[in-house]
Amino acid sequence: MVEVKRYAVLVPHPQTPPQELSVGQVADRSGCSVSALHFYEREGLISSARTVGNQRRFARDTLRRLAFIRAAQLVGIPLAAIRTALDELPRQRTPTQADWTELSARWTTQ
Repeated sequence: MVEVKRYAVLVPHPQTPPQELSVGQVADRSGCSVSALHFYEREGLISSARTVGNQRRFARDTLRRLAFIRAAQLVGIPLAAIRTALDELPRQRTPTQADWTELSARWTTQ
């Protein structure tokens, strides 16, 4: 008699994207240089948390903020005005499309 053993095939769960990104990951995904990210952080346009090893970790919504910063700069809006606008966005949650639309609408009426 032949004994057949059955093995369960474990299918890995799809990996969820990390909630925090390293400075290199943000640079790669945003197209900004690492030095530009450090500058934007010093200027208060973006923020990061630090790991126990003192490495920067950025929230995923930083990518949207960076896209907004770059688009605003392309049309000639100064960094001080960009910082003021970003300060109006919620910090306790990821800004929604409605938040961005409202912010953009204020600039188009000026």
